[in-house]
Amino acid sequence: MLATVAGAAVVSAVSIPLTRAGVGWLVAVVAGTVALGTAVWSASHSGPGTARSRPDATGAPGRAGEPDTPGEAGGGRSRWRRVGATRLFWAAATVALVGAGTIRAAGWLFVLCLLTAGVTACLATADGRSVRGLLLSGLIPPAAVFRSLPWAARGLRAGGRVGASAWRGVLTAAVSIVLLIVFGSLFASADGVFADLVGDLLPELSGATVVRWIFVGGLVGAGLLGGAYVLVAPPELGGLDGPARRRLRRAEWAVPVALLDLLFAAFVLVQLTVLFGGSAHVLRTSGLTYAEYARSGFWQLLAVSALTLLVLAAAARWAPRAHRADRLLVRLLLGGLALLSLVVVASALYRMNVYAQAYGATRLRLLVAACEIWLGLVFVLVLVAGVRLRGAWVPRLVLGTAVLVLLGLVALNPDRLIADRNVDRYAETGRIDLRYLSGLSADAAPAIDRLPEPDRGCALGYIAYQLDRRPDDWREYNLGRERARRLIEARPVRPDRYLCGEGTR
Repeated sequence: MLATVAGAAVVSAVSIPLTRAGVGWLVAVVAGTVALGTAVWSASHSGPGTARSRPDATGAPGRAGEPDTPGEAGGGRSRWRRVGATRLFWAAATVALVGAGTIRAAGWLFVLCLLTAGVTACLATADGRSVRGLLLSGLIPPAAVFRSLPWAARGLRAGGRVGASAWRGVLTAAVSIVLLIVFGSLFASADGVFADLVGDLLPELSGATVVRWIFVGGLVGAGLLGGAYVLVAPPELGGLDGPARRRLRRAEWAVPVALLDLLFAAFVLVQLTVLFGGSAHVLRTSGLTYAEYARSGFWQLLAVSALTLLVLAAAARWAPRAHRADRLLVRLLLGGLALLSLVVVASALYRMNVYAQAYGATRLRLLVAACEIWLGLVFVLVLVAGVRLRGAWVPRLVLGTAVLVLLGLVALNPDRLIADRNVDRYAETGRIDLRYLSGLSADAAPAIDRLPEPDRGCALGYIAYQLDRRPDDWREYNLGRERARRLIEARPVRPDRYLCGEGTR
């Protein structure tokens, strides 16, 4: 396991491009997944006498030569079978999120995917289920990095012949690298084409490159070692919510929720008149333009959706369920509130669509709309949990749906979608923000290419300048940038269009 962790750290150090998205990130996360998979295999197949350097159930490293307790190996295997599907989902989500940098060039989207991948990676190692368990799952793997160091040192000292074999492997790798450097240098000096090929495959060796390799390799290796430490002896996160709290009386929770239902019903009736009455009704009743009406209420509706989730969670936790009437009241009041909240979500999405039609699509507007779609999915989960009166699975599915919505956003190619919407709007209205389009990533190039000249060159010029200024090596290969380069090669952009000052028209 230590050998695979070290190998994954070396692969990550060489392949990760810190400045942009690229295939190197995917190579690194696959190598890390293989290394942690070795830890899972070790935990599920360890038998009596094989846990000399394995942490015990409390997280402390086991003593050298200390045998497993009776039945521990079998219990470990059954535990992994029970939680294997959940862990596999989080692990697959981590790989998919990091792999987004291979197909999408949008830096803001890749940063969101990386941050989310950090959360899913923690959930893949520590199996939290409740709200507290999920929060602790995000804290345990980073904290385990420090506790894993003495555990790894104990394992190296107790390795015996395994340690000797590992050192022989390190020596073999070192000799192989020296031979490749010597003979590769001779071949490169003998043939210019071969020298160019080697130069494309290998990064430029300098002091900064070596420092970057040491930093990235050490950081990744420490993180993987902490994850392996948690996987070998998973912490017990069940029962963190403690004993059931005192339930409220029926009137204490039902009266406020019922009044909130009435308020939501009144608002929903107003929204139905807006949705079916059209712009003429809005202009007559509010005194605003349709776009101003949409903008004035969207953020408030987004806040209402988020606060309603807190109300539903609190009411579901403290509402009594001992009698049949209590359970019926929970289903009616909380289910009605969730249904009405779905209408509020639909109203917010409709307002955002109207506003985008009036002023154009942007990254922020698309991202907020995606958040509203996720809130709608959460309300559907709340409805299902209310019908079943069981919601222990809801926290994990809430995070799972958030990951799926983000992956759906990656599949939609948001920068191209934004550019397509704005180009279509330009064809209808003659209005477009060329400066905003020029600031999009290379993913938007196929949509911008639809513009007529000189607008095409004005909006696509800066993207062409960036692609020409910074070519990709193998670590930075990205499908979005590669497609943009081929498109610009087919229809070049004149250099005087690299900088556009026309702005919004």
